[in-house]
Amino acid sequence: MALDNMPDQENVNAVRNVEEGRIESHVYTERTCGSFLPSVTFAQKVVAEIIGTFFLIFIGCGSIVIDKKTNGSITHLGVAIVWGLAAMIIIYSIGHISGAHLNPAVTLAFAVVRRFPCTHVPAYIGAQVFAAISAGFVLRLMFGDVAYIGATVPSGSDMQSFFLEIFVTFLLMFVISAVATDTRAIGELAGMAIGATIGMNVAISGPISGASMNPARTIGSAVAGDKYTSIWIYMVAPVLGAIIGAVSYNMIRLTDKPVREITKSGSFLKSQRSSRSGSI
Repeated sequence: MALDNMPDQENVNAVRNVEEGRIESHVYTERTCGSFLPSVTFAQKVVAEIIGTFFLIFIGCGSIVIDKKTNGSITHLGVAIVWGLAAMIIIYSIGHISGAHLNPAVTLAFAVVRRFPCTHVPAYIGAQVFAAISAGFVLRLMFGDVAYIGATVPSGSDMQSFFLEIFVTFLLMFVISAVATDTRAIGELAGMAIGATIGMNVAISGPISGASMNPARTIGSAVAGDKYTSIWIYMVAPVLGAIIGAVSYNMIRLTDKPVREITKSGSFLKSQRSSRSGSI
């Protein structure tokens, strides 16, 4: 990690800035030939969110549409795996650019716990919603109005789906907070952990609530598929679940470890390289 080479006071200040949300931990510069590459601009982050969210919704909802059109060839478990893999791939693709929020609930939760600038929230959410709606209409253009373009609709009572969406989004945001924002976590495995969580949540809650966890995902399918049944559930429950998940992780984040020890334990790949070089 770049923090390892800083003087102690700069090291402390850098970690404190990340912890207090004054800078984003995923934005970094890299030393190359004695110079520094420029940091990612805000416009690039917004474009990355548009691209990432578009393909997440296109692939995830597309798997639902194709499964319906081909009489269950993908299966429910297959749809869950597709959602998880899509999220994992996109996180590894753009996580270092925009943070790969892909979800208004995640963006709002990060802002609430001061890990994302409040002034950037409207642009991120606008980008995510625009991308989701665009993906929904592309799917409709390609396949027609099949399965309401993967619209999320409760199969039971509204309250059942409401609380289920809170629980699964809580778990998702708790995992995101752990692997993507805590300096002690194995950051290189964040995409795998988050993707696995999404896949598991879809497998469990999909038949009941549709497993939205993402207001933009619901809006995209609702607008393109013209299906707005109980849409309030998917606007409110994921946001509540994400905020509670982020706040809950923040409550257990505190550590007595010195900053030097925290920063040195944050890289799984670095520790693996060190162990291999030590054994040679």
